Amino acid sequence: MLASLPKSRPPVMKGRPLLGVLPEFRKNPPEVLLQAQRRHGDLVHLRLGPQHVYAIANPEWIKDILVTNQSNFTKSRMLQRAKVLLGEGLLTSEAEFHTRQRRLVQPAFHRDRLAGYAASMVDCAAQCRDRWQPGATYDMAREMNRLTLAIVARTLFSADVSSEADEIGAALTEVLGLFETVLLPFSEWIEKLPFPAVRRFERARDTLDRIIYKIISDRRANPGDSGDLLSMLLMAQDEGSGMSDKQVRDEALTLFLAGHETTANALTWTWYLLSENPDVERKLHAEIGQVLSDRLPAFEDLPELKYVEMVFAEAMRLYPPAWAIGRRAIDDYQIGDFQIPAKSILLMSPYVVHRDPRWFPAPESFDPDRFLPEAVAARPKFSYFPFGGGARVCIGERFAWMEGVLLLATLAQRWRLRLVPGHPVETRALITLRPKHGMQMVTSSKN
Repeated sequence: MLASLPKSRPPVMKGRPLLGVLPEFRKNPPEVLLQAQRRHGDLVHLRLGPQHVYAIANPEWIKDILVTNQSNFTKSRMLQRAKVLLGEGLLTSEAEFHTRQRRLVQPAFHRDRLAGYAASMVDCAAQCRDRWQPGATYDMAREMNRLTLAIVARTLFSADVSSEADEIGAALTEVLGLFETVLLPFSEWIEKLPFPAVRRFERARDTLDRIIYKIISDRRANPGDSGDLLSMLLMAQDEGSGMSDKQVRDEALTLFLAGHETTANALTWTWYLLSENPDVERKLHAEIGQVLSDRLPAFEDLPELKYVEMVFAEAMRLYPPAWAIGRRAIDDYQIGDFQIPAKSILLMSPYVVHRDPRWFPAPESFDPDRFLPEAVAARPKFSYFPFGGGARVCIGERFAWMEGVLLLATLAQRWRLRLVPGHPVETRALITLRPKHGMQMVTSSKN
């Protein structure tokens, strides 16, 4: 019978004995995955040391994994190991606990709440643009991180962390930079040893804990509904008991990180791409002027700022903050004619799929018109998935879209930004896709 025939093995990207392509992958994982897909197709077997990984680049297969058959998978090793930083937050938790926590957090991202957040986003962005000086050079990666950090602290936690922004930024950079250490084989034992990298990771984590626990402690001392996420977490009751400070910390730190790091990177890459594409920049400014004139944007303006949204979408196509999404197969799993063994890691990379010429002709060019409604409708749904999909789709997706559009409109209303000549532009793939050397840019007045 046909059903009893052995399944084919996927093509293999060959590497070194024992190590496979691990050395190359550690240097530049998105490019390794991109080259694997271009050489071998939509399903490629890569060996990363002792770990067998299957890179998936077909939108229908990705949909099956993330949506249709999502119960067949758990998180990948990266998110499992992320518990050393994030505990049992939304990114790392599983099964019924994840479902419960998501249900508790979800109301913070409902439409009526988002409308309330919009004014805070614009106010923070207006303060940022008022501080900039014409002809000055700024590291836009740092500027966007400070801005989005202020926004997530104010909107989700009703806190002011402006005086601690540099300390938080340095700690996040430290833990993300050292995170690859906890992904190494046998890292469960490595993290118990007194290596310098482990100690730096712990100190940075302790810094973040101190700040988060202080926010929680201050709110415990002044209970009540402030209308933000932290209020919801602290008032949440489950079978007669509230959430412990540790549970609140895990969710707060997860959303603190995810709520500003991803959007900050997306905005940084957007400013770079606009500086390299002045025709697109002119169209962006024209729409902002037509919709807003000289007033600041508001929640009600979002439907009219369509080109701004398309620019943001196209920037996330080329530089998706979450450059890869991993799942571990619980049982053997069939993809097309191929059989994937149980416990294998399946890696789906928006960075790779977003650069596929089948869905995006001339994929390296920056063209926001790719996100006109008719163009979007002509593509498979999972040819573009910067926020993932299925039950674990990013809970803050609508928050991020709104924040990206409002911040771009507010800042571009007054400024143009140009990359400093000769400044190197390279990616650094940690949990998110950061600019490796920051993004040094010069301001000039739009008028």
